[in-house]
Amino acid sequence: MAFGDLVKRHFVDTRPLGVPAYRRIWLGQAVSNIGVHVTVIAVGQQVFELTRSSFHVGLIGMANLIPLIVFGLWGGAIADAVDRRRLLIAGSLVAWAATLFIFVQALLGMDNVWLILLAVAVNSTGFAITGPTRGAIIPRILDAELVPSANALNSLIYSLSAVIGPMIGAVAMTTGGFATAYALDAVLFTASLYAALRLPALPPLGVVTRPGLRSVIDGLSFIARSPVLLMSFVVDIIAMVLAMPRALFPELTAERFGGSELALGWMTSAMGIGSVAGALFSGWVGRVKRQGVALSIIIAVWGLAVAGAGLVHDLWLVVLLMAVGGVADVISSVWRQSILQLYAPDEMRGRLQGVFMVVVSGGPRLGELRAGATATAFGLTGAWVGGGLACTVTVLIVGLSVAGFRNYRAR
Repeated sequence: MAFGDLVKRHFVDTRPLGVPAYRRIWLGQAVSNIGVHVTVIAVGQQVFELTRSSFHVGLIGMANLIPLIVFGLWGGAIADAVDRRRLLIAGSLVAWAATLFIFVQALLGMDNVWLILLAVAVNSTGFAITGPTRGAIIPRILDAELVPSANALNSLIYSLSAVIGPMIGAVAMTTGGFATAYALDAVLFTASLYAALRLPALPPLGVVTRPGLRSVIDGLSFIARSPVLLMSFVVDIIAMVLAMPRALFPELTAERFGGSELALGWMTSAMGIGSVAGALFSGWVGRVKRQGVALSIIIAVWGLAVAGAGLVHDLWLVVLLMAVGGVADVISSVWRQSILQLYAPDEMRGRLQGVFMVVVSGGPRLGELRAGATATAFGLTGAWVGGGLACTVTVLIVGLSVAGFRNYRAR
């Protein structure tokens, strides 16, 4: 096989970038996501400096999560009833306004933690609207065969921004303070807004349901009646709730690596490094047709990688195994998103993307709660390794026992 053919088969598939509308969305997200992660690190540091309280820093997570749950479901329902281009622009403006407010409060030295948390919640509201909307737009502007490749490209830029953004944020805070970091985010966000403005009109297709509680319930009912969709959510919840070890990183660092901040940094970055590698070499992912079986297996690999990382005592092995977990996680994400986008009819895609956002955002947080509680009851190793093994066993039993999911083939 020629080198060029080998690259095409295994390296990330860039064909979706040949579609101008998607290319602009992708580039806009690539730029703006860096700014988002700049603000994430800056907000946490600013709140801690104002309060000297980790509890208040933890409240940032709640300020993000509650709007994501409420407006993720509602925003998805709206995305099925209105022009998705207009909704994407409106949600982007909400998020941008919140970023500008965070910048202004830092510039004026308001030093009010509750104003910061309010701005974070408003920003999260904008994201809860744009996330499902953008996910529902992808199948409208790309051929079905390109959707998995587009999701891999999206995962690549998200993973890269998660590595690059905090580094840039740290430099911005050091050289110019919090206002500089927030200003950088506000400027970078314009790339995403520009991409939304350049989209064509995307009016709803099929039967239009008035957005509200009834339409949200209809979306949830559709998932409940669709074994393939339901199981795509279930296996993700299994992966994150049973095996996410992030809350245990500080304790593992203290017990095995002398509390080294460098060791903690490597562990924290390991999954992101793996996700970047997995996305870069994802050319084969779109060719997998039996995605239900493949999804169950790759999540089982995630669980085994996590369990292995909890057993070893060399930092490089912990990082390597968590990076393997990151590879499995990003591949899982591509398949779950592709199943959701292609299996559902267009008039349901916005609502289902909203549910997807809630699960993706809430699952890791529940996993951190599970990890902390089980570590208290069974110790660090029991919580870490037991969670990974429980994930592997559970996902194989549950994922492969549902015939519709087991036999599902990508359309």
